[in-house]
Amino acid sequence: MAEAFPWQQALWQQLAGRTQHAHAYLLHGPQGIGKRAMAERLMALLLCQRPEGLQACGQCKSCLLLAAGSHPDNYVLEPEEADKPIKVDQVRDLVSFVVQTAQLGGRKVVLIEPAEAMNVNAANALLKSLEEPSGNTVLLLVSHQPSRLLPTIKSRCQQQACPLPSREQSLAWLEQALPDCDEQERLELLSLAAGSPLAAVSLQAQGVREQRALVVEGVKKLLKQQQSPSQLAEAWNAIPLLQLFDWFCDWSSLVLRYQLTQDEEGLGLSDMRKVVQYLAQKSNQGKVLEIQDWILAQRQKVLGKANLNRVLLLEALLASWAMLPGQR
Repeated sequence: MAEAFPWQQALWQQLAGRTQHAHAYLLHGPQGIGKRAMAERLMALLLCQRPEGLQACGQCKSCLLLAAGSHPDNYVLEPEEADKPIKVDQVRDLVSFVVQTAQLGGRKVVLIEPAEAMNVNAANALLKSLEEPSGNTVLLLVSHQPSRLLPTIKSRCQQQACPLPSREQSLAWLEQALPDCDEQERLELLSLAAGSPLAAVSLQAQGVREQRALVVEGVKKLLKQQQSPSQLAEAWNAIPLLQLFDWFCDWSSLVLRYQLTQDEEGLGLSDMRKVVQYLAQKSNQGKVLEIQDWILAQRQKVLGKANLNRVLLLEALLASWAMLPGQR
């Protein structure tokens, strides 16, 4: 059964305690806070033949089939490949499932994640099933970026924001999840994950601290003219493009913040504080704003799965970054 996170307790009591459920829920919030686990727990409860309080029993035929991944009244829709869109043909297969009669005589439950991965045609193909699902069907949509969903999708769902854990809750959970990391490492990972503890665990698994060290060293060499944008673009080939844009967006925001406040407590993680302060002191604020706008625009293209030339994009970013000092 999916993990029950302590920061979800109040929301779980609210959702699981209902006597009558909506035909479609949209569970949304930042990535890495446990939305998928919440959806899976709710899915198990809705399918369970003998629920115990607010939990699935785990022992009935329905629970055993679900645990085995062979429940005939359960359908999970995801991209066929990581970071690819959900296609219209996949949604048509789902619609065929929705119109069928439940084989175990109870509910049918559909889980779609991430909902924003549906392209326009796929989303439109889902609309009728969202509005009038056949029989006793509940659709659970999980979204990390609800702003990317069609308004017609959102309007047909009961929208439910999922809570972000407090810093204390996240660190307590990470202490159990990452026992080999010390407190400072867990703090850094949580900061890099924007406060999402499950994302912090995922980042640790992919070696984010080592990747970050490589990028920080490269930025320092770039500003000292010891490495070129093209050299760094090649050296960072294994680092996710979205992650790079997130870091540069964060650094440009910190530069602007320091230019406006001179607050040394707001310089971000220790690895880039001196660089951020240096850029804030040596750069024209208008130029920093221009670069930040450009970064945000390119980041949206990355999120939208645009067909981008990664090397050229990074070279353009780094060339602009290298020109910041002295542009006052």
